[in-house]
Amino acid sequence: MEHAANHRIAIVVPVHNEAANIEPLLREIRAAMQGFDYEIVYVDDGSSDASAAILAAQALLTTDLRVIRHRASCGQSAAIITGVRAADATWIATLDGDGQNDPADIPAMFEAARREERPGAPVLVAGHRQRRQDDAIKLLSSRIANKVRASLLGDATPDTGCGLKLFRRETFMSLPQFDHMHRFLPALVIRAGGVVISHPVRHRPRQAGASHYGTWGRLKVGIVDLAGVAWLQRRWNRPDIMIGVTAQSHAPADVDERIAARPLEHSH
Repeated sequence: MEHAANHRIAIVVPVHNEAANIEPLLREIRAAMQGFDYEIVYVDDGSSDASAAILAAQALLTTDLRVIRHRASCGQSAAIITGVRAADATWIATLDGDGQNDPADIPAMFEAARREERPGAPVLVAGHRQRRQDDAIKLLSSRIANKVRASLLGDATPDTGCGLKLFRRETFMSLPQFDHMHRFLPALVIRAGGVVISHPVRHRPRQAGASHYGTWGRLKVGIVDLAGVAWLQRRWNRPDIMIGVTAQSHAPADVDERIAARPLEHSH
């Protein structure tokens, strides 16, 4: 049986100017994670509104919240990387800070990951938003981007843009890290020999604030990033490790003689 510490989950939430959404989302996260060993890691990505002050005040009230602040905005992937690095947990769940993801989906995603993982095969559970609550332009651009990405990378994931994802911390830390990598996590995990599970999750309309990641900005960088990830896939030949072969079975012929000739060491 795994030690209980191996079930600790860190919920990593990157935010940029999401002051009005912080406290409601924190309440929902805590309600969803009742009964779990968890921590919440908020990464304030250089917000210019009251986000920093609200997070600082909330961190003083409880012990389950840790807050890290970027001096200047570095982007969503950089904030996620900062949060995962700082997390004191074996499992990571990422969550958008705008309130459109429902934290109540995390427990079921965790159970799915635990069912599907196998030794040597990392698992990524990626949220698949049902009945998305976005405008028509965003929905259309996302649909086109998903089809292009899937055809070029073969990641077989219908919704890589969903902020709700769950994986082991060590899996994430072993992946190539670069700007906008969060959109390519399924392809990167598959490249590492892992398994990606698309899990249906709820999607809600934004209650406050506005999106800080423009559609056309994502499209421009997405083309460059797509080419880069495709290059990474071509340049990696993942070795197939033979099970049951040990170093001893391929040791030099005289190794037994050298061991036998070695004088015994006596402890005092």
